[in-house]
Amino acid sequence: MVKELHPTTKGIEEKLARSLTAETTELLPFLPYLLQDFWELGSDPDVMIKLIEKHVNISENMRILDLACGKGAASVRIAQKLQVGVKGIDLIPDFVEFASKKAQEYDVDGLCHFAVGDINESVKAETGYDCVIYGAAGDVLGSPADTLRKLKSTIKPGGYILIDESYLPDDGKQEDVKYSNYEYLTEKQWLALFSKAGLGLIDTVSGADAADANNPDSTKGMAFITARANELIAKHPDKKEIFEGYLRSQQNEYDDIGGSLVCVTWILRGDGI
Repeated sequence: MVKELHPTTKGIEEKLARSLTAETTELLPFLPYLLQDFWELGSDPDVMIKLIEKHVNISENMRILDLACGKGAASVRIAQKLQVGVKGIDLIPDFVEFASKKAQEYDVDGLCHFAVGDINESVKAETGYDCVIYGAAGDVLGSPADTLRKLKSTIKPGGYILIDESYLPDDGKQEDVKYSNYEYLTEKQWLALFSKAGLGLIDTVSGADAADANNPDSTKGMAFITARANELIAKHPDKKEIFEGYLRSQQNEYDDIGGSLVCVTWILRGDGI
């Protein structure tokens, strides 16, 4: 049974759909089924853990916020490895339920807390965190400038922001992107926004270290999604065009990663140092 989405505005649902490679909000209730073979949706837990271990003073009182946490892979793995408290928030109830079960499976349900919610509302109430994670969620929080401002509001002075993003090479063009879910910036444009927002770039993981569209996992992942889409087409033939459109978008996104776009994970410090 498909659960209802958290009550929200149509605009947020549209941004959420685009961030998950869905061309229409009509596909949103089917995403848990389409993505049931995946745990990691966005942030690479290993990259996040390494950046936190390298740059953040870890303590038992440390608090991390994972916005648009998906199925909680980053949250659970970080809590298990670093033994710190993590709160994950996502709009899709099935994802949050899965994340909670994974926290129990990994014996970190005492450290992890997951909630269903619109992260645009969450950033107004969630404050004082040591770190906030925003993993491959596109423009769900608004423009890049708005996104940085909202993320910064959730951390304490000197806290850290970890962002998974993709950007255009300096000589790249927006029209080169096959799956254009929003307007991509260049690295230089992002760096200028960091400076304007009073955020200091501490470290970067990019290129092949962040993602590789041509690795076997991408091919395997596309095969999983295709199989699930075909199952849904058999059950809902009237929605065949929607599911086939999702497959095209997903393949285009795989092609863009490491092609027309550069994948990156940034860790930023909130006091601009």
